[in-house]
Amino acid sequence: MKAADGFQNLLFFIRWPLFGAILFFFAFTACQSSQDAKIVIKFWAMGAEGEHVQKLMPEFERRHPEIQVKVQIMPWIAAHEKLLTAYAGRSLPDICQLGNTWIPEFRILNTLENLEPWLENSKTIKQDYYFSGIWETNIIDSVLLGIPWYVDTRILFYRKDILTTVGYTESPKTWGEWFAASQAIKKSFGAKPGYATLLPTNEFWPPVVLGLQANSSFLRDGNRYGNFRGEEFARAFKFYSSFFANQLSPVGITEVTNIYQGFAEGFFSLYIGGPWNIVEFRRRLPENMQDKWMTAPLPSPDSTDTPGVSLAGGSSLVMFKSSKRKAAVWKLIEYLSEPEQQIRFYQITGDLPARKEAWQDTTLTNNIYIQAFFKQFNHVKPTPPVPEWEQIALKIQQYAEAAARQTMSTEEALTGLDNEVDMILEKRRWMLDRRQNE
Repeated sequence: MKAADGFQNLLFFIRWPLFGAILFFFAFTACQSSQDAKIVIKFWAMGAEGEHVQKLMPEFERRHPEIQVKVQIMPWIAAHEKLLTAYAGRSLPDICQLGNTWIPEFRILNTLENLEPWLENSKTIKQDYYFSGIWETNIIDSVLLGIPWYVDTRILFYRKDILTTVGYTESPKTWGEWFAASQAIKKSFGAKPGYATLLPTNEFWPPVVLGLQANSSFLRDGNRYGNFRGEEFARAFKFYSSFFANQLSPVGITEVTNIYQGFAEGFFSLYIGGPWNIVEFRRRLPENMQDKWMTAPLPSPDSTDTPGVSLAGGSSLVMFKSSKRKAAVWKLIEYLSEPEQQIRFYQITGDLPARKEAWQDTTLTNNIYIQAFFKQFNHVKPTPPVPEWEQIALKIQQYAEAAARQTMSTEEALTGLDNEVDMILEKRRWMLDRRQNE
């Protein structure tokens, strides 16, 4: 071989790795540019929902290859503080799962996008597709701020066999029937210890639900003051207190340390619970108890034809005003609102669908315990849309427990409750008065 040929071969072996490196560099750069060109959405979600919603993202990104969704999971206990910190640091995400009682607070902070213009052009989301009481929780000052994602409420869980024994072939339909059935159950015990209805005194929702049923506004004068001494809430509060005064409900939680065991043993026969209780009752009650319990909408104060209303709960999807990717965010909201995705999310998490069409799926229609929730969602109401509501709810629980323990009369409890709520709302009154004078 000639010396010149050897030199050329040497140059070939030197240049080829260099040429390959150049090709790899341009290929990597092109790939990186493709990734950089994607619209990246920051989605904050809480608890198990945050963990499981990621399972729905591959299909969304397949449909929209130009969009990438980054889900950040936050524990519920830290979510509120993290959102406020992000607000202060101007680092809010593009989209977030927000409990519907938090929406008023972030409305006051002027952080939430008005979704009405987006809704007007949507073929996927229409107001009529949702339960009206749930939809209302997302409207503050006539502005739509969120789209319901999953829903929650409270219904009646009851022992069919025990009610039948005391002469009731179906669940109570009115407050009068509920109280009378409880009296009959209590009487059937004789000297044996036990109660009829469990109304946990360490939770706020029993008196709140009864207040909603009695058409209480809870607050008055533009949500500036408490209205707990008003006729409607006073009626509900006295009915609530009567269960304890007549020993139809246990006071405190020490007598019922395990609700599933107490329900199975007949220590109480009626219980107001949420959708998660269905799974737990199926899992924790003995096999021979599985045909002895049922669910029903809540009793009404007076009507036997219409269920009593319950609490409109759940979480919504909100878009933050600061987002620079709003068109992409709306596509994600529409995707997560599709009945198919709502059904899949229910199958993964057990969270009940916000869309009414999703309730026609056999996964739900074949579940005899779930159907009471569908009926109840057609009769739910939101709580007052004020950011102080969670503080107020805690005060309701505290004064309701005091009345249940009979350390206060109902009149003393309602007076004290109004006074404390007025103090909680003092800043709100100042802000509203200032706004009016501007």
